[in-house]
Amino acid sequence: MILRLTEAGFAREIRTVLARVRDESLEVIVERDHRSVAVIKSPQGPGRKLSECIAIAKAYEGHLGYAPVPDADFAADVQAVIDARREPLNPPARD
Repeated sequence: MILRLTEAGFAREIRTVLARVRDESLEVIVERDHRSVAVIKSPQGPGRKLSECIAIAKAYEGHLGYAPVPDADFAADVQAVIDARREPLNPPARD
């Protein structure tokens, strides 16, 4: 979805607009005198979001009539990525 805002409107609602860009993948065009001066959108990542992958798998499951099952090599690759990105939980100390 694309939202067009004036500079003043963007400045007034900057937190809300940026949250929508982040959460809804909204694209914002900021204008001055009906001319575009900036485009704000989420950066394109290298792949799909996990939620998109799950939705695709569910749609494929409906088409096939059974759940797709990843092969062992794929499952091992996914686990390796998860293990490589795992960070220890260090919650802040409570007062």
